[in-house]
Amino acid sequence: MDDTTRIELEAAAFRTLVAHLRERSDVQNIDLMNLAGFCRNCLSRWYREAAEARHIPLPDTEAREIIYGMPYKEWQAKHQKAASPEQKAAFSQTPTSHGTS
Repeated sequence: MDDTTRIELEAAAFRTLVAHLRERSDVQNIDLMNLAGFCRNCLSRWYREAAEARHIPLPDTEAREIIYGMPYKEWQAKHQKAASPEQKAAFSQTPTSHGTS
């Protein structure tokens, strides 16, 4: 497979992942962190870091809006629930340096 095709396939998979996460607003970021070790905020940060590596300024707020499909504060108000004690306990056992949001 040539590099252009690989990059196109990776981009398509990324767009599908983002669309899936937008559709599954019932899945909380803490659940993603507990199960997969990353969440929507991690994905937006990776997106921002990739832009910065190419000298493209991209504030966190804009990167998050790309991933969430709306301003982050709006997503929080519509979809984010308080973490349960069980979720918090599981998160404290997750081997990651990322916080929840």
